[in-house]
Amino acid sequence: METVQELIPLAKELMAQKPSRKLVRLYVLGGVLALFGAVLGLMETLCSPFTAAGRLREREAAVAELQVARERQALGARALQEKSKQLEAVQGCRAPTNRLHAS
Repeated sequence: METVQELIPLAKELMAQKPSRKLVRLYVLGGVLALFGAVLGLMETLCSPFTAAGRLREREAAVAELQVARERQALGARALQEKSKQLEAVQGCRAPTNRLHAS
């Protein structure tokens, strides 16, 4: 059934066949579930822009955290390089002063 207009003739045809009480309950249950699904689909369609905006904010926050972590890592690497250069400079200066006699 593609349109609601087809629902009324279907209901008239079903009632003309004199279905049992259990069958009527089954038809009503199916109709209620179909209506419930349609309402849920409509709510999902209406609320989807808000959830997409939330996901976008979460993604931007994650990217910002990643950039901060990369900057910290780069600063740590620079500090480590500077310390190693200072150690090399200090070790290079001390080497001649430690030799007080000819070997």
